[in-house]
Amino acid sequence: MQKLRLRYTKRGRLRFTSHRDIARTFERALRRAGVPMAYSQGFSPHPKVSWVGAAPTGVASEAEYVEVSVVEQVDPVALKLALDDALPPGIDVVDIVQARGGNLTERIDASEWRIELDGVEPAELAKAVELLLSAERVEVERLTKNGVKTVDVRPAVVSAQVEPRSSDAGHDGAALSQPCGILMTVVRQVTPTVRPDDVLNALRVVADLVPPVPARATRMAQGRLDGEGWLVDPLQQDRES
Repeated sequence: MQKLRLRYTKRGRLRFTSHRDIARTFERALRRAGVPMAYSQGFSPHPKVSWVGAAPTGVASEAEYVEVSVVEQVDPVALKLALDDALPPGIDVVDIVQARGGNLTERIDASEWRIELDGVEPAELAKAVELLLSAERVEVERLTKNGVKTVDVRPAVVSAQVEPRSSDAGHDGAALSQPCGILMTVVRQVTPTVRPDDVLNALRVVADLVPPVPARATRMAQGRLDGEGWLVDPLQQDRES
């Protein structure tokens, strides 16, 4: 049995697609591409597909990960081409490597997010970010299926800075208004998970910053934090083995 690790994107209108629907779409594409999938045992066998840290509904991503197990040797380059033909626009396979051991989940403990805030002056955003980073605790309320829950966002925020605006188009292709603040932030995976919406709510708490239109969030990378706060590519060890 061979295990392959894939990095893929979730772009455009697919940001509003649930992870369950993304998973179903991906598994249909694997069948269409003729991938010799390995299946579980039991009365209801299912393909051995393992998802790692899926992005929440409503956000885009350049760095989603999935592991698939196959019963025959598969060429990663050929598989990438076949899957790209079978997948809908917005889901693009960026990279495929053969797993060389280890646990992929253990190689990911943080995400880098790009959050575009239309109608917010970059200087105003920078002041709010400064207040967030200087605070010891920033509690926000989150509505869950079990009711309202209070989450301290600050421990999860590793870094945050305002990116200079370089064009009139956002990362996901949507037009940006004038003005527009762009926040780049690295968020550590903690329990409970701190999402982009929680970071935005934290800015509201510390600086009363409320964008006039919904913000657009894109996950740019996932990985393990190094000693300087940078993310290490989780597939790097497989390439080097």
